[in-house]
Amino acid sequence: MQVGASRNAALSTRSCVALLSWSNHTLTAANNVPEIDIDAFGVDLGVGAPVAAFQIKTSATSCCVEYQLYSLTKPPHVLRSITGADAFSAADIDLDGRVEIWTTDAAAVDGFEGLRLAELDFAPPVVLRFSAHKLLDVSAEFQAEFDGRIASVQKELTPGDLRAFKATDGKLASSDLSSAEYIHKLRTVKAKILEIFWCYLYSGREQQAWRSLGEMWPAGDVARIRAAILSARTHGIISQLDGISAGRSTKTIRHAVLFNAVSSPSGQKLELTPPESILLNRPPLIDGSGNSSSDAVLDLVIDSAGKVRSAKPSGRVAVDAGLIRASLGWKFIPAFKNGRAVACRTRLSVSPKQ
Repeated sequence: MQVGASRNAALSTRSCVALLSWSNHTLTAANNVPEIDIDAFGVDLGVGAPVAAFQIKTSATSCCVEYQLYSLTKPPHVLRSITGADAFSAADIDLDGRVEIWTTDAAAVDGFEGLRLAELDFAPPVVLRFSAHKLLDVSAEFQAEFDGRIASVQKELTPGDLRAFKATDGKLASSDLSSAEYIHKLRTVKAKILEIFWCYLYSGREQQAWRSLGEMWPAGDVARIRAAILSARTHGIISQLDGISAGRSTKTIRHAVLFNAVSSPSGQKLELTPPESILLNRPPLIDGSGNSSSDAVLDLVIDSAGKVRSAKPSGRVAVDAGLIRASLGWKFIPAFKNGRAVACRTRLSVSPKQ
């Protein structure tokens, strides 16, 4: 991947390129786009081949990115392209050995009811998984994660907020809604009500979603908003899927084997290929913490998609809390054993200078 500048009239704008190269051949995955990211590399997400997963933003003004999965077989080619989300992240958050793609239905809600994505705490979460080469919505298997978001939003809504919004027409289009500040507050309440509703709806609890909306929305506007929601959803990411999971299986939950990718002092050869870094952002040093000349050493658990599931200081040496938080967003090419991506424990030394 390369980042440079391209001429736009009298100005220069960021220009990103992504290339896949093998032998004496090169394939251009993206050219002259404003943003590009590698989400996963070398991982079989369930499509039958290891892939390079690119997030590509083709327009600086667009809300969303394309998630393009290129096979890493020769010659590489596009296996699947998904659009309509503001971000994608392949991960095995419950370490059960299955990789999900965590994303959003941003395109369906950007501009919905006049609300921009920037006015929302989050777009509706969606969890996807490939199964038998089909892309399924498995959000219903992760209701606990959705419930955490619901609880967080509910804490920000007071009974007075809900009464004030229920007294409106729901559209907030009336010209007699007092001051601009009051209208802004009502729009914030409206956004949070929709966020709660979306979390129920997108996690497979449709009846509970409509019930919660009816309890919080102006009664005279429920029919209109219901029709608007259903219409918007048909234009989002859900329309690109091959099916929907019925929910978590009642079978015993599996746990992925965590292999050891920490080198021993004796130099004993590892039984697997250790992970390689893709993106490691270090937070800025504050409060004189850059005075230390010693490296910070972290023990990491990295899942089979190359995402950090946990991080803690190695030994008793204190590590800046900001570095721990930042490490949870790091990306790696995962460890491999017998040609298959696996979860592992590894140790990483981080310089205080970079």
